Amino acid sequence: MRFSKLQCDTAREIPITEFLKRSGHSPVKENQHSAWYLSPIRKESEASFKVSKVLNRWYDHGIGKGGNIIDLLIEMNNNCSVSDALAILAKNIPSFSFQQQNNMVTPTPEPAIQIDKILPIRHPALIKYLLQRKIDIKTAARFASQVHYSMNQKRYFALGLENVSGGWELRNPYYKNAAAPKDFSYFTTGKQLLSVTEGMFDFFSLLMLYPGLPRQSDFLVLNSVSFMNRIHSIAQTYPKVGLYLDNDSAGKKATKQLLADLTNSVDMSAIYKNTKDLNQLLIARNQRLRRSPW
Repeated sequence: MRFSKLQCDTAREIPITEFLKRSGHSPVKENQHSAWYLSPIRKESEASFKVSKVLNRWYDHGIGKGGNIIDLLIEMNNNCSVSDALAILAKNIPSFSFQQQNNMVTPTPEPAIQIDKILPIRHPALIKYLLQRKIDIKTAARFASQVHYSMNQKRYFALGLENVSGGWELRNPYYKNAAAPKDFSYFTTGKQLLSVTEGMFDFFSLLMLYPGLPRQSDFLVLNSVSFMNRIHSIAQTYPKVGLYLDNDSAGKKATKQLLADLTNSVDMSAIYKNTKDLNQLLIARNQRLRRSPW
């Protein structure tokens, strides 16, 4: 059965949050503009799947993919056809019809993040958050800051890791966000090794597990596996590159691709083979390893 452009356009207006609710997916956190979920298209333990309520679009930060509700159905059902996706949608939301909707409202842009000030990490809530993740304040403070920012006329603060384009990755116990432009973070002191992690807490955890590593290695934090193709020019200048990406489908796929692209790269995930990532390993062990992984 063929579906017209009008039918597809009508389907795209169905709220993604409503579909996810009917499919048994509840948000881990949400506000009036967005909702965060454990990804419905892959396994994860920390919510990185965002739905913009004002744009009615989704984005999975773990794999760097996003789109409309039809795109989501296709991802959730093994790359099924558009017609199959629409049939699944009709089954899950009986009130869905392929009639033109006349009450369309032009969506307003999601509010931008405005950075207000950058401080050393000193707020008790952020220090407590670090300690809960088994990260020493001195370790995090060498690379991260306390970032105060505004969004939708409200003020927030978070741990911030600056990227190479001047944007910020922002984390606090309740929210995972980023101030544009998004990019990877790179910390170099001219070492011969490069250690690549997926996120800031993986980076901090690596430093906690191997405190002597900065004497041997520079560091690069992808901030999203979707940026892996951007790091080739930097990574190719090192004799050896260690890859510490997550032990989930997205991380393993990115590792496989980087191993193929970078002949100087080594998969280091065997160190945390029984956990999802370095931070889970750190929490499980709750102690420092003094020996270098190299």
